[in-house]
Formats: sequence, C-alpha cells, structure tokens
Amino acid sequence: IAAYHPYSEYPEGDDPAAKDFLLRGNFLNSALHGKGVQQAWATDAKGGGSAPTSAQSGVLFALAKVDGSTMGQLAKALDLAPSAVSGLVQRMEALHWVQRRPCPNDARTQRVWLLDAGRIQIPALKQALKRVNDRLSESFSDEELHTVARWLRHVQHLGDHPSC
Repeated sequence: IAAYHPYSEYPEGDDPAAKDFLLRGNFLNSALHGKGVQQAWATDAKGGGSAPTSAQSGVLFALAKVDGSTMGQLAKALDLAPSAVSGLVQRMEALHWVQRRPCPNDARTQRVWLLDAGRIQIPALKQALKRVNDRLSESFSDEELHTVARWLRHVQHLGDHPSC
C-alpha cells in the first residue's frame, strides 16, 4: 500500500505553475515501477463506482491546466506510454468527459479537450484529495511535512546523476 500526499491544500500543489501534483505523482509512479510494482492504483475510501479512476483524474487535472493538450503532452505529463494515453482518452470520450480533435496545424496530431461533463468532475476530485491529504497529514507539523517534501524532491532527482 502506498499513500501519496502533495503536502498542499491544493491537488495541484503549492505552486500550480510548478506542476507539483504531476511531479510528485510521476515520482511515486516511477519509484513504484522501479521497485517492480506491476500495477499502481489509488482510491478514496468514500469514493463511489462512477468516480474517475486515478489515471482519469490525472487527465482531468492536466486538461484543466492546459486544455487542448496533445496526446504526447498528456503522456509526458502523466508519465504514461502514448498507447496507454490513447486507450485512457478513448474510455474517457465514451463517458463524454473529453473529446479528441485533430490539431489544426497538423492533422496527424490529436488534441484532447475537456468537456463540461469532465469539468464538473474536478471539484469533487479536489474535495476527495483534500480529505485524503487532511487525513494523511493530521499528525504531522508543517515543518515535518516540508522535510518529507524536500526529501521526496531529493530522491526524485537522484536518477538525474549518472553516479547513482
């Protein structure tokens, strides 16, 4: 069992422009897969059957920041293979949460747009993340949480150095 907490009141992180949520999510995903975990999933104990999955939530959050992202941009932001994003977006299209359209500059490139039915999922996702974050951080001081966040950033960048 792994728990993820962005150490922030906001699912996007303390600085939405810094993509803290995506960076920390990507780090956890990479770390788990690097240790041999074959499948990673997340849930909210109060969640229902019609709630977006963690992968779908990632797409919704990414599109809320950059609507009209290309499939490649989504794959990079979510640290997923392009083929995985294609299937994920296809399932989300069936739910009428997103829509793919050809890029006006290059018809070979697909852009993904957030639809109203997808956009209305985001407030509930933010509330669910806040509940989880509150529960995970309830017995830690801000100073302790900042230390853990600093350590996670350090570990995330260990792979950037060839000597590791």
